[in-house]
Amino acid sequence: MRLLITGSNGLLGQKIVKILLKRGADFLATSNGKNRNQDCPVGKYLEMDITNQKRIADVFTDYQPTHIIHTAALTNVDYCELNPEECNEVNVVATQKLWEEAQKINAHFQLLSTDFIFDGLTGNYKETDAPSAVSIYGQSKVDAEQLLINSENKNWSVARTIIVYGTANNLSRTNIVLWSIDALTKGDPMKIIDDQFRMPTWADDLAWGCIEICNRNKTGIFHLCGPELMAVNEIVFRIAKHLGKSTENVEIISSSTLNQPAKRPPRTGFDLTKSKTELGYNPKTLEETITILTNN
Repeated sequence: MRLLITGSNGLLGQKIVKILLKRGADFLATSNGKNRNQDCPVGKYLEMDITNQKRIADVFTDYQPTHIIHTAALTNVDYCELNPEECNEVNVVATQKLWEEAQKINAHFQLLSTDFIFDGLTGNYKETDAPSAVSIYGQSKVDAEQLLINSENKNWSVARTIIVYGTANNLSRTNIVLWSIDALTKGDPMKIIDDQFRMPTWADDLAWGCIEICNRNKTGIFHLCGPELMAVNEIVFRIAKHLGKSTENVEIISSSTLNQPAKRPPRTGFDLTKSKTELGYNPKTLEETITILTNN
């Protein structure tokens, strides 16, 4: 397997690189701009703008990957809502370009997707449930998925996930778990919503699942997330309890008070039966990962 990663400077991309390095696997990490992951060897990295088809074609032709894991995307939900054209260019049009080039070299193409393709009215979604996005970002991921689903070429997979968290080098954004650990430890005031329910995902587990889909040459859609559904405020309270920290500075608020540009699905969560059965996927609990995060 010769694996090419897009978005390798991101949290998930860095975790995929970490696993592949540990296994001594053949891979090429790519991102837009310089390598920000000091753990990724210089010879394993190339700059690649996913909106530039000639650059994609040159990289694919030179490296000849057998598998591609496409993690690069615009994932800031409110930014996407306010910049729909840019969101479409990066999340849909670029995916089309990558998919076209992947087919030319007969490479397996894996797309990272999201729980935000669903409206969140029911939750516990299966891979076969019909999408119904409520935001520009969510719809961009639906559209990207459809490029693969509607293709005659079936050498693809989609890995959907929910609230990815963990640590990595020089990240441009934090995540709710790291932010909560920091704020609770310092006793900073926190405002947390209680009306959205998610299954937070340890980035290392997600990376393992993405690689395993390729290892096993699986195709189709897979749900990869954490094992438990919880309200966003419960994430914070469980972290506080595990660390023995006070929650006296935590204020519970409603999503409606945030006035966010993009609508969020109230309740998502995935049925993990397929991934557990076909991949041996066994994600860690929130508490298990907090122990790892705070002991490093």
